[in-house]
Amino acid sequence: MREALWAELLKARRSRLPWITVLAFAIAALVCGMFMFILADPTRARAFGLLGDKAQLSGANADWPGYLALLSQAVAVGGLGVYGLIAIWLFGREFSDHTATDLLALPTSRTTVVAAKFAIGAIWALLLALLLAGLGLSIGALLALPGWSAPIAINGVAHIVVAAVLAALTTTPLALAASIGRGYLAAVGVLFGIIFTAQVIAALGHGAVFPWSVPGLYAGIAGPDQGSPGLTGFTLVAATGVAGAVTTAIWWNRADHT
Repeated sequence: MREALWAELLKARRSRLPWITVLAFAIAALVCGMFMFILADPTRARAFGLLGDKAQLSGANADWPGYLALLSQAVAVGGLGVYGLIAIWLFGREFSDHTATDLLALPTSRTTVVAAKFAIGAIWALLLALLLAGLGLSIGALLALPGWSAPIAINGVAHIVVAAVLAALTTTPLALAASIGRGYLAAVGVLFGIIFTAQVIAALGHGAVFPWSVPGLYAGIAGPDQGSPGLTGFTLVAATGVAGAVTTAIWWNRADHT
């Protein structure tokens, strides 16, 4: 496992994707901060025109609880896309770069290889969530948002991390899609379909029974009327994450790789 983790870490370090994902999360923190900047002054919001209207429609308040809630919503929805691309890259690159058969010929079990990839993906997702939280706290301090307190900050950061964990768990089936599709294209199509379907089902009020809608519901993106996804939603997310990981390992062990 140590050698497999080192190999996956080396691949990630030499890729541009980690920097692209860092940039995506940094932009998310800046955009959320911009919403707070606009919302803090209604006159300034009207001067921004349509942008101000969209900020008002976000339902956020220009204070620390509202800002941290907005950040958790960003990681819940945007994280599905970014974490999904990470899972697709970790598994699909072996087939696109024609290194899969070489990888499978190594004296390391295929289950260990799959586990190492998922471990790197989990660490990657957590670091991005912590980056977003850190940038959010810094931007909020620069904006001098009202309502600061240590319990509010800790609770807000915890919500960001939990939303990230929920979003990351739902991306394990994309690893299977990238493996079966033997590359990126099919899995990216599945990712787009999941994102679209999650938005539709959440809008219809059934997001609690669709795992990919649960992170957004937990973050409150659907508003207070939708409520929390509850134990059923969290259980479905956990089951999806486990099922995706297990079936991916089974496929790597039993598929015809000739």
